[in-house]
Order: sequence, then structure tokens, then C-alpha cells
Amino acid sequence: MERSIEQLRLDAAGIFNVAVKAVDAANAVKRHVHMSGTAIEVAGRSYPFVDFQSVYVVGAGKAAVPMAEFIEKLLGERLIGGIVVTPYGQAQLLKKVRVIEAAHPIPDHAGLAGAHLIAGIARQASAQELIIVLLSGGGSALLPYPIDGLTLAEKRTVTQLLLQSGATIQEINVLRRHLSQLKGGKLARMADPAQVVTLILSDVIGDRLEDIASGPTAPDPSRYSDCLEIIRKYRLQESIPTPVRSILERGSQGAIAETVKPNDPVFTRVHNVIVGSNRLATEAARSYAASLGYRVTILSNAVQGESREVAKRHAATVKKVLTLTEPMAEPACFISGGETTVTVRGDGMGGRNQEFALAAALEIAGTAGVVVLSAGTDGIDGPTTAAGAIVDGATVARGRSKGCDAAKFLARNDSYSYLNATGDLLITGPTHTNVMDIQVMLAG
Repeated sequence: MERSIEQLRLDAAGIFNVAVKAVDAANAVKRHVHMSGTAIEVAGRSYPFVDFQSVYVVGAGKAAVPMAEFIEKLLGERLIGGIVVTPYGQAQLLKKVRVIEAAHPIPDHAGLAGAHLIAGIARQASAQELIIVLLSGGGSALLPYPIDGLTLAEKRTVTQLLLQSGATIQEINVLRRHLSQLKGGKLARMADPAQVVTLILSDVIGDRLEDIASGPTAPDPSRYSDCLEIIRKYRLQESIPTPVRSILERGSQGAIAETVKPNDPVFTRVHNVIVGSNRLATEAARSYAASLGYRVTILSNAVQGESREVAKRHAATVKKVLTLTEPMAEPACFISGGETTVTVRGDGMGGRNQEFALAAALEIAGTAGVVVLSAGTDGIDGPTTAAGAIVDGATVARGRSKGCDAAKFLARNDSYSYLNATGDLLITGPTHTNVMDIQVMLAG
């Protein structure tokens, strides 16, 4: 049965909401961590409290607070204390774990202060201590601790340049690991000989440990020479600060110690556990969409590339369904997940999901019975209040009636202003979780 555009929009939002709930941070930890008598069980491994004089919690990310709250309640008096860093506006008061708010995605001095406190806990740890590390999306920016010889301002400049150049998050994190005192396994090395258990909510394609929060407790296979190649790839040799270029060149020549590599014995005392991912979110979305009567296809959990180009391909996929000679027995739903990038060429405001939605709106303009949603599972898309947007075949016409040209707004990277004018923004508020982005496309 044909569904109204209003119903399709409601269904798309509902499917996205189910995906987000499936990766609720506290529940993700709960599925992998529990108490068993006088021990804490983590993903099949037992840590008897008799082996440890004290237990600490440290961490960073958009889901750090609910993850820490669950661990705090689970351990009770056995937890000595700890520090977690979360984005501004997402803090809450916990009993034993101190919560620090800091900037994301461009690091600030509050994040630096939090990173110093976490480093202090790690440096003082002994073999009789258990450190539980909580990592989620945003953790890399929230734990800035520049390598010796580099200032926070210089590291911040590098982050801004890479974000604007269209570099992937994986490429950005290669540099972050090599310009940090905590990332690339260095927090694990700092905490040695303590036992380290890291609970990770993945926000990267492929769930690679070295990329999630830039891998503070994970081995790093990349090298300084890779950093230099990324700088050359995006033609940033002349624009990056001189101290950064000097550190990368000296590191590639062996004058500065590399990040911690996979064969380092420190990792015999580290247990990294992924407790939630984009795949879990899209599977929940698939099940819910099927329950609504949709024929569901998951396109990918590894969507990446220039946002507006990926949007064109997605829109083409859903439009193709409408050209079938046989009428649809049931409406179609396409779901994907991942993280696109935006090369900033204009002076507008938006995020990768809003840019995706606006580009898709141009592709489906005038097409009846199609809805495209793209949103961040963290509820935050770029420097805006929106998680993303839901567009349909009339989005471009709605803009035109308000004197807005969709193509011109897209050209200057001003998707937020356009979608705000057309009423197509999706605003959820911070979700306190993050497993990258979700796209939901319906044809009915």
C-alpha cells in the first residue's frame, strides 16, 4: 500500500531512533561487563578483586559519562575514583568519577587539563591496580596532550587544516597519534605495569582499535612517514606549523620514538573490548524497518567519501526502485552507515549529514514517494544543533518558494541554513553515544 510522504518521514525518523537506542552507551557496557562474586567479568575474562589494591576509571568521548556511571554503580565501593572528559553540555555529577567538559572537534585547554589528570593516574599506577578505560566517539579531540615541543594551538591548527581539506578521520588520527603523548598506545605504556581494560564504543569504519579515539591503549601500525605522506597528499606542507613539520620529519628519521607497535609486551596487560558499533545500530534499524512492512536492504557499514558524491549514489539507488516495471509489493528501505567527509569550499554552516541530505534533495527533486535521512548517532552534526536532516522530493521546491536556491547553498557549504528554512532539519539533542552516521532511505 502506498504511504504518504508524512508517514515515510515519520518512519525514517523512527528507524533512526531505534538504531540510536540499540547503541545506548550504558547498555552496551552492560552487555559485556558484570560482577561475578568477588571478580569483575569483562567479555569472558575474570579480574578477581583480590589481585588489585585499587580500581580507577578514566576515559573520554561523547558516551564517556553514561559508560562511567554504569561502571561506578557496578563497582560501588571498590572503585577508588577517576576522570572522564566529555563535550561541553554533556556533563553530569557522578559520585566518584570526576567529569570534565571540553571542546570537540577542535581541542581546547579544558581537554588538555583533563588529559593531564588522566596521565597522572596512569603514571602512578602499579601492578596491583586495575584501570578501566572508557573510549567513544570524540575521544581523540577531547584528550589533547601534545608531544614535547608542540603547543596545543599548533596541534589545533593541524586538526583544523585536515578537517577542512577533506581528509578522512583515519588520516587525521594517524597524525593525532604521532603528535600526542597519550594516543597510539602511549596511555597503555604510561599505565604499565597496571592491568588495563578498555571498553570501546566504536565510531570508525572497520572498528579498528588504533582509530577509535586514536587508540590510547591500542597498538599503532602507522609511522611518522605516513604522516608526511598525508600532509603531501592534501598539499599542506606550507600551511602546517613549522614545529609540526619538524617533529614529523625528525620522527621519520628515527630521532623521535615511534608510537607503540603491535609486538610491544605492554599489550600483554591490556584487554581492548568493542562494546558497540555501527553494525549493531544498522541491524537494529533493519529489524525495526522490517516490522513496519518494509523490504530492507543494508547497503554498507563502511560508507565514506565526499558527502555530496556519496549522496548522489544513494539517491540513485532509491530512485531506481521506482523505475521497476512491476509495482512494489511492499515499500523499500535502504540503510547504510559510516562517515563521509566534506571538503569546505564556502563560508556556510552545516555538517556532513546535512550536506548529504541537501545533495540528496537535489537528486530526488520532484520525485514522489521518496525520503532520505542522514544523521549522526551522537545527535550532533558539525557545529550545529542538528543531528542531520530528513529530505523528500519537495525539499527543493520548498526552498525555492522561500527564495532559496538549493544548489547555491550546497556550493557554499551552507546546508544548515537551507534545511532550517525548509523545515527539514532533524534535531534530537545529544544522544550520549556515537557509532558514526546512519542513512535511511525509503521508497513507498
